[in-house]
Amino acid sequence: AVAQDKAPKKAAAGKIVVNGVTIPQARLDMMNKELTASGQPDTAERQKAVREELINREVLVQAAQKRGLDKNADVMAQVDMARQAVLVRALFESEVKANPITDLDLQKQYEEFKKSMGENEYKIRHILVDKEDDAKAIIAELGKGADFAKVAKEKSKDPGSKDNGGDLDWGPSARYVKPFADAVTSMKKGQLTTAPVKTDFGYHVIRLEDVRPLKVPGFDELKEQFRQRAQQQQIQKLVLELRGKAKVEER
Repeated sequence: AVAQDKAPKKAAAGKIVVNGVTIPQARLDMMNKELTASGQPDTAERQKAVREELINREVLVQAAQKRGLDKNADVMAQVDMARQAVLVRALFESEVKANPITDLDLQKQYEEFKKSMGENEYKIRHILVDKEDDAKAIIAELGKGADFAKVAKEKSKDPGSKDNGGDLDWGPSARYVKPFADAVTSMKKGQLTTAPVKTDFGYHVIRLEDVRPLKVPGFDELKEQFRQRAQQQQIQKLVLELRGKAKVEER
């Protein structure tokens, strides 16, 4: 009996103790939660890997503390910033949870998006130049039979399309700035603009290659994208409200 009293006490079942320091169960739970959220199945191999990782971390943290790194000003500042980041993320998650975005809200946003996209999509080529007179000269050149793609490669300043002969591929009018979109929607298939179209980018010569009905993805396909966007807007609103109430001083 005396021998048993002097024997070292074993940790309770399931606990991990490293050099006398117990790794909190909450730490194990958190790592498992993150792995599950990332899609990793909960297996015996994963549990072993989590255990080994946390043991390694504890060993390294203890070594860092022995060297006094936990008292280092730069390290302490980084720890404080990490703590802030965790708290900010927790606040955002709390805000989203307290004010859930309903499917009805998302449906309304989807309908507005669908309406803004219009009924058609357009296959377009364009040539972009800096001066209106240059654009007029190009329109005249094309009117005499010049090859649009060749002229675009030689004279367009749009790096995203010039090498493809000015081809912007298929897209809804909502993709473009208003003056450009207005010109496209007023044109007929095969038509070339009779006058340069001015935007903030310069002067455009546009040819409408083709038109077809626009097929917008269904609500179920886009719902989660709209949810993410709505949550981002929700967080931005919270930040602005809190900043508006905050007393900020520079001393």
